[in-house]
Amino acid sequence: MISSTSNSAKALERRIGLRSAVLFNMLEMIGVGPFITLPLVIAAAGYRLSVWAWVLGAAIAVADGLVWAELGAMFPRAGGSYAFLREIYGPERAGNWLGFLFVWQLSFTAPLSIASGCIGLSSFLAFFWPGLESAPLAALPMLRYANFAAAAACLLVTALLYRNLSSITRLAWVLFGGVLTAIAGVMVSGFSHAAAGGWQMPHGPALGAAAALGGLAQATLITTYDYWGYYNICFLGSEVRRPERTIPRAILLSVAFVSVFYVLMNMAALPAVREAASRAAESATAGLQMARLQLVADMAHSAFGLWAGYLMAALIVWTAFASVFSLLLGYSRVPYAAARDGNYFRFLDAVHPKHGIPHRSLVALGLVATAFCFFSLSQVITLLVITRILLQFFLQQIGVMVLRVKRPELERPFRMPLYPLPPLAAMAGFVFILVNRAHAVGGLAVAVGIGVVGTAIYMARAWRLREWPFAAAAQGDRA
Repeated sequence: MISSTSNSAKALERRIGLRSAVLFNMLEMIGVGPFITLPLVIAAAGYRLSVWAWVLGAAIAVADGLVWAELGAMFPRAGGSYAFLREIYGPERAGNWLGFLFVWQLSFTAPLSIASGCIGLSSFLAFFWPGLESAPLAALPMLRYANFAAAAACLLVTALLYRNLSSITRLAWVLFGGVLTAIAGVMVSGFSHAAAGGWQMPHGPALGAAAALGGLAQATLITTYDYWGYYNICFLGSEVRRPERTIPRAILLSVAFVSVFYVLMNMAALPAVREAASRAAESATAGLQMARLQLVADMAHSAFGLWAGYLMAALIVWTAFASVFSLLLGYSRVPYAAARDGNYFRFLDAVHPKHGIPHRSLVALGLVATAFCFFSLSQVITLLVITRILLQFFLQQIGVMVLRVKRPELERPFRMPLYPLPPLAAMAGFVFILVNRAHAVGGLAVAVGIGVVGTAIYMARAWRLREWPFAAAAQGDRA
């Protein structure tokens, strides 16, 4: 067995330029999410406020993106948030704990994100093969053929990423062509049918202020999930050329492009979504999945015929695959970075001698995500958003201000404009979507529980290794 030291001797190379950086961000942002959540956003916020949910989500993404841009330009390293938290709070102090905690929560949220894309992909495959929704084992009715299709997709993505970065970039551009075609198909289908008079814009019911605010918060939580990915390039920081310029530009450009796409998609879907939104509001979970699936495919079917509906479903499968591709690419660098610093499993500190990729971290994350493909995705979006906000985003937004105060001498290749408004605005936006929702306490409790368990594991490990906060005590004992 080759030691981790010799494996990690080969460093990651800086080969990603601006166009590829924007591409990787947008591939993660535009996954299957917006296609299945369009009716959910409209049902939650109402017809008149749904567009504002996308606009508010974009504003939060820009404010938080400026935080990522400043940190990413300062610390362009593999691992993204892991590297940021260690630098902000001190690698020999609380930064060691928070870095571990970030990787710990990522062990749940990253595979769930990847698996959610794969399961979304398999649900659209069921548009062609309805038998995918049946259960192969009578003793385990919760398992369906669709779960196995999702797991197979996850394994395929892992195999495709097991190659050098130049090959991955070429493949990513091919996948991105299908993503843009899917977006264009949604907009053309919706506007074409609306222009022909097939669907009329319904008049939304009048809502009280409290109900409207709660609906907007829930819809914005969903759109926030759909925007996430604008920071993907930060996880590839060690592989970015001229990161001080490329990372901030890639973040802001990807948010700008995707926000335009999402607003236009929402406007195109509004005339078509009256019945789908009603089903989303009234149906059980199974009916809700059908409402999500039928919306964009039915728009194309009604506008251009049956085969157009099939083509749209196929393009969304393609888009989901592209999103999973980008997710696994970015997140696979995080366990590698933590292991390289000695703050995670040493086995993952390895770079492939030929391909120059963190291959063990890639395969490990791919296998965990494959296992999650056999779980239910009920309330996954809410859990993902809340956990990431509490255990990652808030820590960075506070941290960027801590750095400005405690280490003003640090070189900052990119300084966010209007400081400190961006981090304060981002935190205010996240607080809005966390507290102005029904059943907000339950989601917060789960996220806090993940943090408490991770902290307990870190403290036990730190005591054994005599790391912070036990390092000082160990030095005193030796004295």
